[in-house]
Amino acid sequence: MLTIERTREAADVVAPQAVRKRKRNTRPAWEEPPTIAGEAAKGITLGGVLLVMLVPLWIIVVTSLSTQGAVNRAGGLVIWPDGLTFEAYRVMLEDTTVRTALLVSLGITAVGTVVSMAVSVMCAYGLSRSRSFAHRFLLTLLIVTMFVNGGLIPTFLVVTGLGGYGQWWSLILPSAISVFNILILRSFYSSTSADLIEAARIDGAGDWRILWSIVLPTSRAVTAVMALFYGVGYWNSFFNVMLYMPTDSEKWPLQYVLYTYVNRGNGMPGSVNSGFGTALSQTAPLSLQMAVVVLTLVPLLLVYPFVQKHFRTGVLTGAIKG
Repeated sequence: MLTIERTREAADVVAPQAVRKRKRNTRPAWEEPPTIAGEAAKGITLGGVLLVMLVPLWIIVVTSLSTQGAVNRAGGLVIWPDGLTFEAYRVMLEDTTVRTALLVSLGITAVGTVVSMAVSVMCAYGLSRSRSFAHRFLLTLLIVTMFVNGGLIPTFLVVTGLGGYGQWWSLILPSAISVFNILILRSFYSSTSADLIEAARIDGAGDWRILWSIVLPTSRAVTAVMALFYGVGYWNSFFNVMLYMPTDSEKWPLQYVLYTYVNRGNGMPGSVNSGFGTALSQTAPLSLQMAVVVLTLVPLLLVYPFVQKHFRTGVLTGAIKG
């Protein structure tokens, strides 16, 4: 009797697991079972894409760690490690221009992301409310700006006319708004439960309270993704520096310092006693260039894994609903 009861208990435990396994393996009637050739093709395709992404990154890192002799023997970029050294990173971090540029880039990225997110969230929430004032006209006006704009010269004249030449805000405000990001946020906010918002209004909550306590907590995924988009845009931006402060090297972000250094191939501009200029005989210029490239990639590589999980629910859901 004990054996029968134990057998029944084991069956009760195994049966639900088997049912769940069958449900996971059940395919729709219209979907053909995978073939060996199909699975192999998927694996080869994904492996090829992975190689295309990782091989350039590998070459950049290895070259940045290579000596002058290894670079000379390779004739340029180094593919296989040969005589690794951290001399390029030591010389780079000892240069005051790079350290200042890194702080400038971090500051511009942080402040710019906050400003862009604040304006985009408020604009998207207002456009998502069907009873808001002139929301259809404003939405149409925003969409038109995606296809028609004044151009580079009028934008430059407006910014300089407002006194933005050589000022910090000229690196943030001209590119603070992305209509594409606003449309994604609006689409996501429009899908917020109307009953939840109506219940909050009955309890006496205003628009600010609804936005802060209901809409934003229920849309953390899309908010994180949009913040990443804005942050990456500010971090990689250097064109505004070329327009509005091309001579003040103390205000240059890291990307423009890298751009200038790669073009010139020698000491950093703006550095009187730059380590880059004095160490060229011991350290390969190409290694220094790749070291600065790695430095520009590290912050993005550190932040992206924490936001990547939100991409599916953030961008795709916000784009499909609306």
